[in-house]
Amino acid sequence: MKLVRLLLLVLLVGLVAGQLGAGVVDVVVIVDESVSMATEHAWISPMLGTLDSSLATLGWSANYALVGYAKSGQGRTLAGIGTLAATQTATGSLVVTGGPEEDGWAAIHYALNNLSFTAGAALNIILITDEDRDNTNSALSYSGTLAALQGRNALLNAAVNNPFTCGTAALGIGSDGTAYKADGSGGYTSCTPGVVGNGTGNTETAYVALARATGGAAWDLNLLRKGGVTATSFTKAFVDIKVEEIQDQTGIPEPITLALVGAALAVFGCLKRR
Repeated sequence: MKLVRLLLLVLLVGLVAGQLGAGVVDVVVIVDESVSMATEHAWISPMLGTLDSSLATLGWSANYALVGYAKSGQGRTLAGIGTLAATQTATGSLVVTGGPEEDGWAAIHYALNNLSFTAGAALNIILITDEDRDNTNSALSYSGTLAALQGRNALLNAAVNNPFTCGTAALGIGSDGTAYKADGSGGYTSCTPGVVGNGTGNTETAYVALARATGGAAWDLNLLRKGGVTATSFTKAFVDIKVEEIQDQTGIPEPITLALVGAALAVFGCLKRR
């Protein structure tokens, strides 16, 4: 009986530990399809591949989606929530013919309202645009967009046309004020305090502030566009910080975890009394 109790305890602890250590995340890329975005479009597929490998190493299961938007902020689903391969393939359907009047807020609301998300999964959104926010829908507001994201427990990252510094130029800045700087050899270092500069138009207030308010980071896509080791540093920092953010999100609803713990203790208690 002692051996049976021990085996059951090991089994139950392993089950609970597996649930505590594993997670599921939906990663949604929302990208501007204007004429100047070719570099960013080409970056998405390999970046997602690196992100997926990093998450898999930690036991996370990830789903992906791709939404494009251009004139009048009208979003279009290029790949619904699904596999990495399908989303990577869909990046080939991105266009660079969009005109002005690009509204990232409208695209965010489009994604939140039109994609079918995975039940119980964390939601992580990446907005990529070199334009500021054009007001194509006066019914949308900063507070309303933030509330829509928070209502889904979504964390937003913004790769935008906005500078950041920490003494010198920084790749990006986290919600806590930590900046990330290229180290000249394809890596990066952390630095505080990071400072948010003035981006194109209302980029700083419409996108950078919104991302940081959800707990996400904001990134200067101009450093991605520099290419070479600076672009390598950008991708490494972006993926590493995104993995940390996703780890902080929960993909397993707390009641399920608590139920598993309770069941393990109850079964072990019954066996012990016997």
